[in-house]
Amino acid sequence: VQLQASGGGLVQAGDSLRLSCVESGRSFGDLSLGWFRQAPGKEREMVAAISRSGGGTWYADAVKGRFTISRDNAKNTVYLQMNSLKPEDTALYYCAATFRNTVTPTAYDSWGQGTLVTVSS
Repeated sequence: VQLQASGGGLVQAGDSLRLSCVESGRSFGDLSLGWFRQAPGKEREMVAAISRSGGGTWYADAVKGRFTISRDNAKNTVYLQMNSLKPEDTALYYCAATFRNTVTPTAYDSWGQGTLVTVSS
């Protein structure tokens, strides 16, 4: 499983960004996928996850109603649409995958490189 994330950038509070993560293998449909973030001086946290079919999603309380995770199995891509961004959303965002059908963060064992999101006030 190889994951490549993109889409980060510098935006102002209230703006939107869409992160993308492409999986280059042949197993995308068998993967549960998640987005994690790590802010400076803080531990990495899961912000959203999506099941293999896309029918099930999970969000951290801090992003509910603002972030939407989705996947396009035909394009081997998972997205994170981030709206109404806040300065506290500033972090390095990672996509991750697991063959398990779970949103348990510790189950995610394949990681892409991070993409930096910076939200200015």
